Amino acid sequence: MPGLRQRRARRSVEVLALAAVLCTVGVAGAGEDELRPYVVVGDAIPAPLTGAPGDPERGRAIVANRQVGLCLLCHTGPFPEERFQGNLAPDLAGAGARASAGQLRLRIVDASHLNPNTIMPPYYRADGLERVAANFRGKPILSAEQIEDVIAFLVTLKD
Repeated sequence: MPGLRQRRARRSVEVLALAAVLCTVGVAGAGEDELRPYVVVGDAIPAPLTGAPGDPERGRAIVANRQVGLCLLCHTGPFPEERFQGNLAPDLAGAGARASAGQLRLRIVDASHLNPNTIMPPYYRADGLERVAANFRGKPILSAEQIEDVIAFLVTLKD
């Protein structure tokens, strides 16, 4: 079993690799100039970021797409057609049984509210970030609508 220093070094390399991918691959920029306000209550953002419900089919497409959400870089899930799924983060299968829509929303918007040392990138935050590609400075990775689509999909994953 590797020592603590080796595990930390490997984790640092994994985080840097993820950051490099997020900064260079061309993740789907949200196209919003300003973030919509939201309120964190406990371990969740209970209210949707938009006035319209998300679409689970669009959400599945975002999660599975390696140029948009990049979720499968770290997560695995019920995507038999997708090869090379990640193993750095929890399996998405059963996400809707383990967490509420509000809890999932906070984890996607900015998981650092729950764990300051998380490797999960903030998908709906634009301030206080370092080493961001020029075309993403001041912009979230996903739009509010895309976040709600992903939530709509994840809550369907009960098994």
